[in-house]
Amino acid sequence: MKLADIIQSKFPEGEDVERYAYRMGFIGKKVVFTNGCFDVLHRGHLTYLREAAELGDILIVGLNSDASVKRLKGEDRPLNKEEDRALALASLLFVDAVVIFDEDTPETLIKRVKPHVLVKGGDYNENTIVGASFVKAAGGEVKVIPFIEGYSTTNFIEQVKAKG
Repeated sequence: MKLADIIQSKFPEGEDVERYAYRMGFIGKKVVFTNGCFDVLHRGHLTYLREAAELGDILIVGLNSDASVKRLKGEDRPLNKEEDRALALASLLFVDAVVIFDEDTPETLIKRVKPHVLVKGGDYNENTIVGASFVKAAGGEVKVIPFIEGYSTTNFIEQVKAKG
């Protein structure tokens, strides 16, 4: 991961996400990590990210690259390019850094960041969250934040298609 892949952060020049997370932890800040595609930001995403940020002091968001989203969601996705999705996320007051990753899971990134809190949305449980065992073994916490009913990117896309 290059610094150029990090759209917004409080990183000094030349510092990567691993060093940033370590430095924040060293000075007593609680680092929270979450990840996702965030293809079309909606109320569900915004509420989820705000609640994730409230679990600590620093929120780092791992963002699936365009290639990763395509592999996970299909040829029609993503609707928005990774740079646009990253910029939208990075513009949120409660997001401290956005890191684009190309793998299908954020496992490698989680191991680099070593967050104090790993967060996923309500369609997961602790046993299915990638990186959960690593975070817990390091003394961290794993949290699941419930979804807001009726808000999902897939539903949004289907509604748009139906209106044609």
